[in-house]
Amino acid sequence: MVLSHVAEREGKLLTFLRGELALSSGLVKRLKWQNVFFLDGVPVHTDARVLPGQKITVKIEEAPEGFLPQTLPIDILYEDESLIALDKPAGQLVHPSPRKNDGTLANALLGYYAETNQPCGIHPVTRLDRDTFGVVLLAKNAHIHAKLCQMMKDGQIHKTYLAAVYGCPKERAGEISLPIYKIGNGSLLRIVDPRGKRAVSRYRVLQTDGITSVLALTPVTGRTHQLRLHCKMAGFPILGDPQYASPASMLFSCARGLFTQQLCAAKLELPHPVTGQPLIISTRKAVSTGDEQLHFDALLAQHDARVV
Repeated sequence: MVLSHVAEREGKLLTFLRGELALSSGLVKRLKWQNVFFLDGVPVHTDARVLPGQKITVKIEEAPEGFLPQTLPIDILYEDESLIALDKPAGQLVHPSPRKNDGTLANALLGYYAETNQPCGIHPVTRLDRDTFGVVLLAKNAHIHAKLCQMMKDGQIHKTYLAAVYGCPKERAGEISLPIYKIGNGSLLRIVDPRGKRAVSRYRVLQTDGITSVLALTPVTGRTHQLRLHCKMAGFPILGDPQYASPASMLFSCARGLFTQQLCAAKLELPHPVTGQPLIISTRKAVSTGDEQLHFDALLAQHDARVV
């Protein structure tokens, strides 16, 4: 990736890198010893003096990944030169781990980049549990990744999930605010505990038959397993969830062949990190109650029509 800018003022190169070129401080620190900053084609350091009319160039090369590309199916929902959004299936890790270094979404994407001759890196912005499915957003380079991560911290990236649950909330819409605490001792599981971090989730009931319901979920905070644990503790566990189930929801799920959580990252809304234009990226996948497949867009349209 090459970034360039013609200076309209005088100042230190560092101020242009952080200002006009919008590089994060972490990325600048990482690049400063790699000879990637140029002034009128000459390599310079971050303390170089820049005069009006001089051209600043930054050449960012992606470091080799610690895993191999693979030719695997990927479902692309959106792609441009800065970012890519994929529709992840249930059962697939987003990124390799010490225990599994192949077959992941990252392996497949690296293979796609190799096949399409794109010198891009793997920079996940949103992550999903292995068995949660739907939209995953990745940046194609470290610069865009830093910008998107900052946008996430600033609340500019809005996520909506779709969940099929056992039971039905008493209210058609509401908020769950329960602190989440990591158990520890090597376990990935979380519990609700006063020692935990603040966690807030919002929900809307899109459909219910009195036994199961389909909810639109919005995580206000982003704790691990937040939506799964909140739904369980609020009295409507997600169908098929093997870790955060009630005895009744487990029996219901097993009887209908639901053995992975019916939780889908349904929609991402954000301004484009370069152009600022609004992006809305939706999944093509559906959750299941065991009796029917339910798609987010159709459910949302039906719900909004009823509300009107």
